[in-house]
Amino acid sequence: MTLPLADPTTSSLIEDGPELIDLHPAVADMERLVIEGLSRHPRQLPAWFLYDAEGSQLFDRICEQPEYSLTRNETKLLQERAGEMALALGQGINQQPVLVEFGAGNLRKVGPLLETLQPAAYVALDISADHLVPACRALQARHPDVPVLGVCCDYANIDHLPPHPLLEGRPRIGFYPGSSLGNFELPQARGLLAHFAELLGPGGRLLIGIDQPREAARLEAAYDDAAGVSSAFAFNLLRRLNRELAGNFDPAAFRYQAQWEPTSSRVAMALVSRQNQMVDLAGRSWSFAAGEPLITEYSVKYTPEAFLALAAEAGWSPLGRWSDGAGDLSLHLLVHGKMHAHSQECNHANPTVQRGQP
Repeated sequence: MTLPLADPTTSSLIEDGPELIDLHPAVADMERLVIEGLSRHPRQLPAWFLYDAEGSQLFDRICEQPEYSLTRNETKLLQERAGEMALALGQGINQQPVLVEFGAGNLRKVGPLLETLQPAAYVALDISADHLVPACRALQARHPDVPVLGVCCDYANIDHLPPHPLLEGRPRIGFYPGSSLGNFELPQARGLLAHFAELLGPGGRLLIGIDQPREAARLEAAYDDAAGVSSAFAFNLLRRLNRELAGNFDPAAFRYQAQWEPTSSRVAMALVSRQNQMVDLAGRSWSFAAGEPLITEYSVKYTPEAFLALAAEAGWSPLGRWSDGAGDLSLHLLVHGKMHAHSQECNHANPTVQRGQP
């Protein structure tokens, strides 16, 4: 099922399942973003462009590759500690909340939280309607007691969550796993965290997954797996641009690379031009020099201290942190605004910060 992309009011019932609201950016918006992205140096397009139907499926395959441990480790952490997380998320909230997941993807991580938190509703935000529809249907079947609402959108650029009875009059808790914050450069990441606070409302809480720095070889392998799935994921971007925005990219004229940039604490993924060439796209012609990169996405890695400093700049305070056994990633629980005294006492008496636990 594919809904019209240009109509921001589109709402439809998924057959025998939950409702989907389609706020996908229109083609004209995509053209504008392409022109902006290809006019900057280095050239870079929004990471969500990678996630059409094919790209979303390829990303699911990336998460299954042996080099890419983030998804497995985060899922395991959620399964093992969801009870503690739900208790901390609901502390001091006197009304059943709505759980809002940003960049929900295949919706496979949220299950333990739905079971332990028992929210009034679950709202999944994702850019790919083709991916979101079956995921929402499957999740609703697994959790029939929690109403599910899907919203197809660019969650970083929506002014507010769409008006809907499931969202009215209830506190909102945000869930942002997968270290997707790393796709944004520092100013944009800071702005996104502030944006989440606006979407979640006063006193909002956010459980966010953050990947941490480690050996360069491990990081580069995670984003350039031996099976070539990460490379295929990047090259699918060119096929999408050719198909949807009248492009004429020749994929054979580019090569894929994933490179750790220690000064920026990030992996830069790019399609690098093999030669001097001209490309037509979005009604314009673009010249690429030999060796010039087109950045497909960044993945910034944060130490816990660096992330909390960034979150504080956006008005968030820490309530707790859970880490995997190797210390590769953390799930941080944040509250917008200063912590209340009862939260500090609860955290002191029954710490939610767990480091190095199996």
